[in-house]
Formats: sequence, C-alpha cells, structure tokens
Amino acid sequence: MGGVLPKQFLLLHGKPILQHTLERFDNIPNIDEMVLVVPASEVRRAERLVARARIRKVSHVVVGGEHRQDSVRHGLLSFDRQPTIVLVHDAVRPLVSSEVVLEVICQARRHGGAVVGVPVKDTIKIGRDGLCLRTLDRRTLWAVQTPQGFRYDVLMRAHVAAQRSGFLGTDDASLIERLHLPVVIVEGSPWNIKITTQEDLACARAWLKRG
Repeated sequence: MGGVLPKQFLLLHGKPILQHTLERFDNIPNIDEMVLVVPASEVRRAERLVARARIRKVSHVVVGGEHRQDSVRHGLLSFDRQPTIVLVHDAVRPLVSSEVVLEVICQARRHGGAVVGVPVKDTIKIGRDGLCLRTLDRRTLWAVQTPQGFRYDVLMRAHVAAQRSGFLGTDDASLIERLHLPVVIVEGSPWNIKITTQEDLACARAWLKRG
C-alpha cells in the first residue's frame, strides 16, 4: 500500500478493514470463537480494535510466526475449546458473504476440507525468460480465496506432518492435499477481494457504496 500503517488497519468506509472482516464473522451464528493472529508489533492495536468495536467472539489475539503457515498453527493451538470445524480467513478480505462462509462450513463438515474459489477467466501461460512455454487449460483452473474450512483434527494432522518434513505450502489446502485427503471447491465471488493495493481498496469502497 506504500504507507506506514499495516493494510488491515487502513480505513474502509470509516472503519479499519480488519473491523469489517471481524464483524462479518462475529455476526454469523454458526461461528462460536475467533482467534486473531497478528504480528507482535500489532497486538495492542488489534486488542484495542476488538474492544472498541465490541467484537464478542474473539477470544485471543496471538502473535504470528515467521511464515503464514506458522501463524495459522499458532492460531490453531490457541482456541479455548477445540473446534470441530475451523476456518482460516485473510484479515484483508472483508467482503466475503455469510452464504459462502456457511457453505464452506457445510462442505468441510461433509468432506474434511473446503476452499472458496472462482473460475479463472484469463488464459494462463507458463513462461520462462520471457518466452511462452505452455498454455494451461483454464477450464480446470480456479483462483482460490478464503475462508478455507477444515475439520480441526484433519488440519492439525496436516500441519504436524508439514512441520516434521519442513514443507511450506502457499495455503492450508496444500497441506491437506499432501496427505491425499479431499478438498472441495465452493464457488465464491469476484468481490471477495484481498485488499493489497490502492486499486483493491477503491474496488472495496465501490462495492460497499453499492449496498
């Protein structure tokens, strides 16, 4: 974003992006408890936000790890009560719908793992040194979003296995896939954007202005 403030604390329609995200999940009855994982330098800021916004279901604000995978593992070990189903969600995806969240929970309960994704529209090529090497079949390609949902025991098993072997995945589903366990795709929305650029922030503002 080019600024000093971490992007999850940037304002979106008068509230930090993180607050929008937390409120989405706080208002879903099926969600019992939330653990917020942040960098060590942002723990106090996050705790103040949770208190000021009266987010009821956040039980702990915990420090993340060196890698995203480490941060998720820290969160998994911090619940007051071990959940049956756990969701992993990016703090800067504030526009996810409750309908999508509920469907992820349903599919995770049924199959063990579920991710949100949208079909890829563009032609995707593999390239090297400025040359096109191969064109992928976009009919089989999905752009994956969050939340990703899993049975807690399945995800913990996958994290333990990855830690023991030194494997780092790009998302939690990749850890499940290593164990040859099923992960189903729940179709999401192009509006479930991850706000990482000023252009993303402008799109999120436009979406909220519509509603």
